[in-house]
Amino acid sequence: MENKTEYSRAATVGIITGGESEESVHNSLDELARLLDTAGGEEILRLTQKLPSPNPATLIGEGKLYELCLLCRDNGIELCVFDAELSPSQIRNIEDILGDVRVIDRTMLILDIFALHAKTGEGRLQVELAQLRYTAPRLTGHGVEMSRLGGGIGTRGPGESKLESDRRHVRRRITALEAEIAEMEKNRMTMRASRDRSGVPKVAIVGYTNAGKSTLLNKLTNAGILAEDKLFATLDPTTRKFCLPGGTQILLTDTVGFIRKLPHQLVKAFRSTLEEAVYADILVLLVDASDPDAEEQVKVTEETLSELGAAGKPTLYVFNKCDRGAANIGRFGIEMPENVAYISAATGQGIENFVSKLENIVLNGHSRETLLIPNSEAGALNSLYRSGAAIESVEYGEDVITVIAMLDAKTRGQLKKYVVGYTENDDE
Repeated sequence: MENKTEYSRAATVGIITGGESEESVHNSLDELARLLDTAGGEEILRLTQKLPSPNPATLIGEGKLYELCLLCRDNGIELCVFDAELSPSQIRNIEDILGDVRVIDRTMLILDIFALHAKTGEGRLQVELAQLRYTAPRLTGHGVEMSRLGGGIGTRGPGESKLESDRRHVRRRITALEAEIAEMEKNRMTMRASRDRSGVPKVAIVGYTNAGKSTLLNKLTNAGILAEDKLFATLDPTTRKFCLPGGTQILLTDTVGFIRKLPHQLVKAFRSTLEEAVYADILVLLVDASDPDAEEQVKVTEETLSELGAAGKPTLYVFNKCDRGAANIGRFGIEMPENVAYISAATGQGIENFVSKLENIVLNGHSRETLLIPNSEAGALNSLYRSGAAIESVEYGEDVITVIAMLDAKTRGQLKKYVVGYTENDDE
């Protein structure tokens, strides 16, 4: 079924509990409004309520829910998006009062956007799996839900027609999808292993959604990735080769953006994609310096990386969109200010300085060397492979093997007699 964007007049709803500030809740609702815009809707009104804890039956209080019902009727609201994860019973109870107004939560909205933007076969399968895992129990046993599967925000995606089948069919479909994705993950692991054997440093561009990751990769490599001022414009990772000024080749990967309250179903379904950051040697953590909520976005990014097991890697913090205003990094708690760059990926401002700092991190005591190994001493080449050095090229001649590789000080010292131009003073 073709994905279509349907304009929806929507209300957003949030609760302010004891552990949250009003500013934090409204920042989250601002983001929810942007998600809604990405999905093709518009926030017409916003409703918040202070509560000691969420109402287990309807999230907000019953009186507030009836107030919401009147506001929806008076403003022609077609959709209510709650900035929380709703249980199946909460959705049913809310819909009983709101009537014909469609009710979804933050997770369902994000799933909808992923369904809209997934381009590759693997991406579509991952979205469908996440939708089935999350949405199936919320679309059964209430009568009206199935009649709402025809279109609109919160209902589209490759899994929607299959949700009209019974639960047993859904379970079978989930099992089949898991098997297909597992097979694709094997292929992805094979590709990663090939990259590891090449020894070329792997750099992942990570960050909050809409920080400008695709724009940066396009600027550096002419990758031709769609780069829009929308949340989750890019879902499928793209890897391109990039040559640093000193001649070192690296692999740059544009990754899926992070977001606060990233749905668990998406983390699980997209784990093989998100793990591009786990297998990277170096992280470029991109930040939208112009966003007033940038500090929270850095925190969310770092927490997500930690959850994925990608924390602790060499990281270059890059503050993007500085043509709109630079950030004061003091408030971000970055321990190594020298690993910070300010750029505008759109205009090219600061790119040269950024690339220079990235090269310093990549090299980290390594140097690009040419080695001439006599054919009679070919065992030295095996030693070079075992060392894990990044070997860029190997050329077999009549008398010697010519190798270009990135060597650390230890390996350079062990194979010094083969290094062109090497002197004893080089290790001092």
